[in-house]
Amino acid sequence: MERINIPEIFGSCVFNDKVMRARLSDDVYASLKKTIDENVKLDENVADIVAEEMKKWALENGATHFTHWFQPLTGVTAEKHDSFITPAPDGGVLLEFSGKELIKGEPDASSFPSGGLRATFEARGYTAWDPTSYAFIKDHTLCIPTAFCSYSGEALDKKTPLLRSMQAINREAKRVLKLFGNEDVKYIKTSVGPEQEYFLVDQEVYDKRPDLVYTGRTLFGAMPPKGQELDDHYFGVIKPRVAEYMADLNEELWKLGILAKTEHNEVAPAQHELAPIYSTTNVATDSNQLTMEIMKKVARRHGMVCLLHEKPFAGVNGSGKHNNWSIGTDTGVNLLSPGKTPYENAQFLLFLCAVIQAVDDYQDLLRLSVATAGNDHRLGADEAPPAIISVFLGDELTEILEAIKNDTPYQGTEEEKMKLGVHALPRFAKDTTDRNRTSPFAFTGNKFEFRSLGSANSIACSNIMLNAAVAESLHQYANELEKAENFEEALHDLIKRVITEHERILFDGNGYGEEWIKEAERRGLSNLKTTADAMPRLLDKKNMDMLIKHKVFTETELHSRCEIMLENYVKTVNIEGLTMVDMVRKNYLPAMERYLFRLAQTTSLMRKVSDKVKCNYEVSTMERMSELTDAILEAVKALEDALGKLKTLDNIFESSEFVRDEMLPKMENLRKYVDEAEMLTSQRDWPFPSYGQILFSVK
Repeated sequence: MERINIPEIFGSCVFNDKVMRARLSDDVYASLKKTIDENVKLDENVADIVAEEMKKWALENGATHFTHWFQPLTGVTAEKHDSFITPAPDGGVLLEFSGKELIKGEPDASSFPSGGLRATFEARGYTAWDPTSYAFIKDHTLCIPTAFCSYSGEALDKKTPLLRSMQAINREAKRVLKLFGNEDVKYIKTSVGPEQEYFLVDQEVYDKRPDLVYTGRTLFGAMPPKGQELDDHYFGVIKPRVAEYMADLNEELWKLGILAKTEHNEVAPAQHELAPIYSTTNVATDSNQLTMEIMKKVARRHGMVCLLHEKPFAGVNGSGKHNNWSIGTDTGVNLLSPGKTPYENAQFLLFLCAVIQAVDDYQDLLRLSVATAGNDHRLGADEAPPAIISVFLGDELTEILEAIKNDTPYQGTEEEKMKLGVHALPRFAKDTTDRNRTSPFAFTGNKFEFRSLGSANSIACSNIMLNAAVAESLHQYANELEKAENFEEALHDLIKRVITEHERILFDGNGYGEEWIKEAERRGLSNLKTTADAMPRLLDKKNMDMLIKHKVFTETELHSRCEIMLENYVKTVNIEGLTMVDMVRKNYLPAMERYLFRLAQTTSLMRKVSDKVKCNYEVSTMERMSELTDAILEAVKALEDALGKLKTLDNIFESSEFVRDEMLPKMENLRKYVDEAEMLTSQRDWPFPSYGQILFSVK
């Protein structure tokens, strides 16, 4: 295998800071850098120069087209390619790319989800260059990360509200830092490192499963004899075929400047994980969207399919995406780093309180930010965090906050060394707290890990809500402390009050236990189990007021997003229901009929040979299979009736509740009978690859 020169290929397809510094004059570079770092308005003259150099660089690297690469409300990315060519007077072509083309594009917006923001016949939309995220080359096309808005200016994408939320937290955090004497801080940015879980299955097996092809998950399937019980796949030796895929994937990501760092096998058979190094939130969001796209593309090269559905297989773990979130200054200070003496670090404690209050006040916003039809199968299923949002801090921080709340001295603990009982092994410092895998929102040393995201989720949604909610906490603190006569006394009282008022959100125990559900209810925490329960909370007055106040969304944008997400939920389950009916009618029932016929023939022939033959297996199997055939027929009819009823519903809230209360239980009921039939039917007669064949298909 050819050795990769990582420093040489890293970012080779990106118009990054290194390239800009080399190609742009000092004045132009400084102006653009100020726009990128400090959110200063872009100089249009600078845009022309940048566009020319960007075009030259792209052509030198094999690009023939350019596109404004954006993230509409479909959850995936979009692009429309234009070549660099312009007709020349002599019949040839010129290669041109102007600042105007760099700054603004005009795609057809009519077929993207808008939630009523625009009529179908209103086709015009605009893309606007986001200079804070580097342009890159993909498939011979220069891709320019952009925001996407309607003709009348409403955001039709995920990037625009994310950038707005980053502005909000920057504004409010600077106010707070100024009170601590940090006059040299120019800007504050949140950083994210999203860990990405996924499944790899053989393409030949995948192509034989209509449910995987149409919906991304298996709608039927009995568990194989072996699943994840032995935990032997977790961190296990990576199979050669998967290792080759991972190596190819890393190379593709590194070329695009994506900081792919850690790779390993996950818990379920055929499940794996990729984790990057942290980057600024909007860049991390762009990178994660690219990562998911490239994961799928590279898998096909290796004769495999990458499954990003949150729950592709019932009975084994689904796939999540852990959103590791932190906040820091341009001077290099991580505002969530406790330091060696967190009890004495008032600035850290105040920012910690801001996050705790934000999660408590806006727990419903965090929950709905991860709500999808697929993720509903994970949350609270003893494998992912529960649908109840809570915060885990660990022993040391919990004790510190308890001491502050009660005005008692904090005793602290000396650094403890781990003793492993073998002299040759080094002794190392023990972390001050353990990890809690059952917590949806856990402090992990100098950051918070939001673990509730599904693997296919865009991380934009969660970070929009998290940034905005923390900005609101900081806004309240700045308003109070700016008026204080004695800053230190007011700060102490504020921290103590926040801890006391929001301690209900703190939970360090087992989030999977039934006791916690009861305890959370007693505390008054929300338990929004499904998308239909969670999404309407976006329109609660307190949530709308906060998001509008910080200019993250307009009122019309909020209504549109609620409608779009509920529509997506309804459409997703509707497609799953139609796929189930199709598979049952065309494949499962005919297969069961064939098997019953063969059993009947066998029984008849055996009894002709001897009237003493009892045929217990054949008779008992036929009896149960006949019962299951009738049950499946009734269940599929019930599902067909529900699908018909769904078509008649016009109100999206009513439709989503119908899906939750009527459709999903009927789908589960149908699956139950089909999965039992699979266990009774011969493998020769069963029409589709089994769970065992899929999960262990990559040798």
